Amino acid sequence: MTRQLKVVVTGGPGGGKTTALDLFRRELSHQIAIVPEAATLLFSSGVSRSNEPPVLKEIQKTIFALQKNLEAIQQRAHPDRLLVCDRGSLDGLAYWPEEESEFFQAVGSSLEQEFGQYDAVIFFESAATTGQDISSNNPTRNESTEQAAALDNRLQAVWSKHPNYHFVPNSESFLRKILFGIMTIENVINQHHRRDSDQSR
Repeated sequence: MTRQLKVVVTGGPGGGKTTALDLFRRELSHQIAIVPEAATLLFSSGVSRSNEPPVLKEIQKTIFALQKNLEAIQQRAHPDRLLVCDRGSLDGLAYWPEEESEFFQAVGSSLEQEFGQYDAVIFFESAATTGQDISSNNPTRNESTEQAAALDNRLQAVWSKHPNYHFVPNSESFLRKILFGIMTIENVINQHHRRDSDQSR
């Protein structure tokens, strides 16, 4: 039996990952299951953002737990589909107000354990890194261009350590970037299928 592939699609605010995932879902609606972004679900339900360290820690612990539960739901609901996660369990590290070790202690995990949950990571670089406008119709996102660029750098520092990390750089053409990102997702899936086919021989 083919093992279910689980891929993280992440990046700084204004990277285009949500657009890419929407298009990808339309193309392969019966082959993939999207895990929705936990932070957006939390903040759109009435929880307010906060920069106060004690509150921020509780928010990130909640997002981490929600992310894991959403992944488990989609895995069990769609065991025959490819699982594509809109952000992953380690995104919270970019927002954590203290040391990385405290984050893992708070959530009861480790970097290696979380990396082991994902077969690949596809990172969409934020347009903010080159000073481009990142205005969005997502009401739960309030980062400035400077904040988004800093978050992008912190997220890259975390996810780039994954052994199967793929980078989708920012481009002057948003369409070209999205197409490159979709092609990257397709390549990751095809590589997984080839490995499974080789192992079954």
